[in-house]
Amino acid sequence: MLTARKSDTELQLQMVNQARMQISNMVSALFGRQVNLEPDSADSKRLQSTISAIQERDKALELESKRLDTQHQAVQTEIDSVQKVISKNIDSSFKLMG
Repeated sequence: MLTARKSDTELQLQMVNQARMQISNMVSALFGRQVNLEPDSADSKRLQSTISAIQERDKALELESKRLDTQHQAVQTEIDSVQKVISKNIDSSFKLMG
């Protein structure tokens, strides 16, 4: 169950990182378009508003990524703990039998 949860968080992290890469590419393209516009034009202001909205989405995805990373680390810690308990149980079982 822990391994499945770890794999699930890894997949979710990959999906969030992929979405952030797409956002980065979109913002770069929009900045490229904005360079050709007059700074005070309506098109430039609309474009800047769109860029700001996209950057807010990126911030939300960054928070999601940090949350998932924290969960992933917690699951890995739990897996390590369970493996130590299993190892100690195996050692003690063989000592009792040998």
